[in-house]
Amino acid sequence: MKLKRYLVVIVLLLLCHDMMAQKKTTTIHILNADKADYDERLGKDVQRLIGNVVMRQDSTYFYSDSAYYNEKTKFFDGFGNVHIEVNDSTDIYSKLLKYNGDTKFAELFHDVVLKDDSTVLNTEYMTYDRVGHLATYPNNGTITRNDKKLVSKKGYYRDDIKVAYFRKNVVGTMPDYKIVSDTLVYDTDNEMMYFYGPTTIYNKENTLFGNYGWYNAATELAYLDKRATLSNKEQSITSDTMYYNKKTGYAKAVSDVVIEDTVNKGVIRGELAEIWRNIGKCMITDSLRSFYYAEPDTLFATADTMYVYFDTLTNDVQRIKAFYNVRFFRNDFQGKCDSMHYVIADSTVYMRVEPVLWAQDAQLTGDSINIVIKDRSIDSLLMYPNAFIIQQDTIKGFNQVKGKQMTVYFDDNEIDHLFNEGNAETIYWLREDDGNLIGINISQAAEMIIKMSDREINSIRYFQSIKENLYPEEQIKEEQEYLKGFLWQEDIKPKREEF
Repeated sequence: MKLKRYLVVIVLLLLCHDMMAQKKTTTIHILNADKADYDERLGKDVQRLIGNVVMRQDSTYFYSDSAYYNEKTKFFDGFGNVHIEVNDSTDIYSKLLKYNGDTKFAELFHDVVLKDDSTVLNTEYMTYDRVGHLATYPNNGTITRNDKKLVSKKGYYRDDIKVAYFRKNVVGTMPDYKIVSDTLVYDTDNEMMYFYGPTTIYNKENTLFGNYGWYNAATELAYLDKRATLSNKEQSITSDTMYYNKKTGYAKAVSDVVIEDTVNKGVIRGELAEIWRNIGKCMITDSLRSFYYAEPDTLFATADTMYVYFDTLTNDVQRIKAFYNVRFFRNDFQGKCDSMHYVIADSTVYMRVEPVLWAQDAQLTGDSINIVIKDRSIDSLLMYPNAFIIQQDTIKGFNQVKGKQMTVYFDDNEIDHLFNEGNAETIYWLREDDGNLIGINISQAAEMIIKMSDREINSIRYFQSIKENLYPEEQIKEEQEYLKGFLWQEDIKPKREEF
């Protein structure tokens, strides 16, 4: 409602001169002059007033060192130490005055100052419409109020409603921030600033930009619309609409939200984001997508909701949590789960609730998966319990590794070796170098160490309770080709085009 109100205020300011037809002419009284005479060189109706000139029209008083007054036309010029006492709160000062008593319109020249309570306007040329209570400067002016200073190319000030209108090259300077705008309305009594063009607010920590909105200088609460951006050296957040409270460090971004992290080379998109700067927390939700640009591949991810926790002093990201239908893709690995937690300090990604990871040709599952990241690649991972690795054979069937807990080590983003603990089982299709099938190896042990090479099992070491058999293909029944719990999930594997 306030924005609508001040749109009306602007219209009133700009149309103020239309009120001329409603002005009623009143008498101008000469209250004092040390000397008064008529000089025909000035005109037969022009009176020259010299020394301590005081004139009055209605309740407004005019002071000057000297003046020329035309009683017939009600025009007068004031010279030296001009002072217009508009009312109890408003005074105007200048070196030269031209006043039309018929229209009640004043022109003021040189060192012009308007004082209205604690609001002060300074310019070199100003007009003042007494009926409309409108002061106008067409070429550079400054308005100060307490510790706030605003300058602009053009401007208006309504002393009856205490509202200033600034246009072109608007710059506002306050103790803790600076405003640069195209068009700004300042409600001085309520400390409200309304923006109607591209506007930037600077402070020591952040830069705030929008094309439309308002800023409460008393509460330090801002609302920006039509693509707003909140940024610092490390991150930026852009959205259609944004709220920002500097005192609490809270920001809310709505619609087409884009968060960019220049340090970690990441971009997060969603429809709603909230930031609690003072506690180091950020939440993004609704159609969430994220992109992390790492060499040689970019990591893409989606989820319903994501929380980012960061250091309030350095802005460094400390933890990332993603919830509900989490999916991610990189050329060398892909994954899905319902909950994911990334702790920067130990470089570990925790996948929970039906997690599945695809690394090269292998599908890795477990009730929980912990992934250790090194140099933006998988270094190792822990799956527990119900750990299961499935790899499709080059020709037929599936190679499988199963156990209660499994630790997998990677080299150059490929599985190098793994340690399988607790009821370890394998099914492996053993082939000659030329691809001809030797047989199907089925083994069991308490523990196993499996060495991989070129994405194939190179060797297996068994520990305790060892059972191992090699069967020709024709002796294996179909149900023996799969370990209990086998579930091939290629159909839900994330693909690049989804992101």
